[in-house]
Amino acid sequence: MTTNILIAGVGGQGLVLTTRVIGTVAFSSGFDVKTSDVIGLSQRGGMIWGSVRFGSDVHSPLIPMGQGDFLLGLEELEALRWVALMKPASTVVLSQETIFPNRVLIEKEPYPTDIPSTLAAAGLRVVSVDARSVAQRLGNLRLANTVLLGVLSTYLPFPAATWLQVLEDNVPKHTVELNHAAFQAGASVA
Repeated sequence: MTTNILIAGVGGQGLVLTTRVIGTVAFSSGFDVKTSDVIGLSQRGGMIWGSVRFGSDVHSPLIPMGQGDFLLGLEELEALRWVALMKPASTVVLSQETIFPNRVLIEKEPYPTDIPSTLAAAGLRVVSVDARSVAQRLGNLRLANTVLLGVLSTYLPFPAATWLQVLEDNVPKHTVELNHAAFQAGASVA
């Protein structure tokens, strides 16, 4: 059986590192892992996404339509874009982050309201987290994704010690303690 995780956000939110951490945790836990990220649009502040697929034998990093198990939404609207990729009753770990896309800013189009309810109405289990506020309390807004990883970790079959070691290996050394605290704060939110 393969587990499919989609990560969606906006350029500059740290999607590449987030994807790498999830993939490395799965690999370190003995799974076959395939990852992918699409970041070319990040230069324009556009949508970006990544995927992590893990299991006993994974052949492609691409998640088939309607087969996503988890959606890690770094930004609400970007998470909403990917509803069709998710299985019914899959889990969305959703940051309460709102970043207005250029189309909304330039063309004055409305930003959708109450995205968590829209996701829930589509049959998805939504775990909405104010990761930015948690990160701010810890003293560094860049910790928001680590908070979200902590939440996601509670739904995946990997030990906390593996997550913490992979974080330690992938974040700047002077931020290791803060990243550990952010991860644990996220795990306790879930």
